[in-house]
Amino acid sequence: MVRADLGCGLAGAGGQLPRPGHGLPRWRRVLVVVAHPDDETFGLGAIASRFAGAGAAVHVLCFTHGEASTLNHNDAELHQERAAELRRAAGELGLAGVTLLSYPDGHLAEAPAGELVAHVTRLVDRLGVDGLLAFDETGVTGHPDHQAATRAAQWAAAAGLPVLGWVLPEPVAGQLRAETGAAFTGQPMDRIDLCVRVDRTRQRRAARLHASQISPTAVLWRRLQLQGECEHLRWLVPVGDG
Repeated sequence: MVRADLGCGLAGAGGQLPRPGHGLPRWRRVLVVVAHPDDETFGLGAIASRFAGAGAAVHVLCFTHGEASTLNHNDAELHQERAAELRRAAGELGLAGVTLLSYPDGHLAEAPAGELVAHVTRLVDRLGVDGLLAFDETGVTGHPDHQAATRAAQWAAAAGLPVLGWVLPEPVAGQLRAETGAAFTGQPMDRIDLCVRVDRTRQRRAARLHASQISPTAVLWRRLQLQGECEHLRWLVPVGDG
């Protein structure tokens, strides 16, 4: 089992975070459920690559092509470009496969919930998944698409599969809100279950492969600076809660 890091702190934000215990579960087959290309990297990249580096087969289910993004740094046709970026980034992270659907970006919460859940369930059954990774139920940035993707993962876990949600500790989210005005939502430390040491090398390389969405001044780089070499997660569906 990968153990939690005992030195996780809030880098550059004036203090040390408390240190939740335990490590990543021993999942051998993992499904990452996200709304947009780049969510798998910007949000879950360090954790997904940690699983992959430990020998797990990690697959990504992404519901949209991210075509409604207000960013387009390379003036690409986003529907096609972001699909290609997703696959390149997944390869850099060491992930085993990508399933990309075509729900309208920005309107995922309007899709029939049962339909979204069915997509997750089919992949869970086909891949023999041990557990799911998703954003925290807040969506982390508050994006309704993020929240809808996470709900689909949670509801698909009714068969007893556990779901881990990626979270920002509230001190990190608060610092980002203060600096950027963006609607980051964090969790208090008493609602965080895992604090895991990560190597961000692959995550940083994969992030640059999302060329339409990343720039030298992107908020991602500041967020990673504040987080340091630690990621935080909470059990959205604990083991045995099906």
